[in-house]
Amino acid sequence: MLGAEIQDYVRMESEDVTDTLNSLMSAGFVESIPYAEQVQIAEMPVTAFELNPAYTHELKRALIRT
Repeated sequence: MLGAEIQDYVRMESEDVTDTLNSLMSAGFVESIPYAEQVQIAEMPVTAFELNPAYTHELKRALIRT
């Protein structure tokens, strides 16, 4: 999913979306395509993101508990 699509879905400011995605990337939950350790605010809308398959089940369990 592109960063712009994520931002539209969550209805957050681009700075907040970028910070959140960078935090999820540093924890290993999310990966960017192409790979980057962090994304800049200008790159975020056109960068694709996907869940790290190793954490998919953990993230689903965390969402179900809420």
